[in-house]
Amino acid sequence: MAYTDSLNDFAGTLSAGRLLGLDLGSKTLGLALSDTDATIATPFETYPRGKFGHDADALCDLIDLHEIKGLVCGLPLNMDASSGTRVQATRAYVRNLSHHNRFALPILLWDERLSSVAVERTLLEADVSRRRRAQVIDKMAAAFILQGALDALNK
Repeated sequence: MAYTDSLNDFAGTLSAGRLLGLDLGSKTLGLALSDTDATIATPFETYPRGKFGHDADALCDLIDLHEIKGLVCGLPLNMDASSGTRVQATRAYVRNLSHHNRFALPILLWDERLSSVAVERTLLEADVSRRRRAQVIDKMAAAFILQGALDALNK
């Protein structure tokens, strides 16, 4: 299925239900789930990345299990909104995922600028240890990304 940067295009292809948030890192996938009303994002898990096919199958299993209706993937734009190598890598990953034989969801690429910074600051303010922050930051960033998209969708 197609992927887009346009919230309106994404909203036009969605059916009611849960969304999955994805923070794509070089070593991990941060995952978050929305509630069934698609209003609240919750951190779900941090998944270690491996070969693309294995990761895609694991995502598809999760999508089937939780009856996910759409995917929101963080797009790591530079602060000046330009695209760098991380944006190219994210677009390539999403393009490959959209062509995977088991994947049939609309995908929204959502600006994730400062998401990790905001999450890191929140965890520091909560006095979370460095080790624990490393364990949860990716799934919390995915929830931050997903919540931003949910808020925009529900305006």
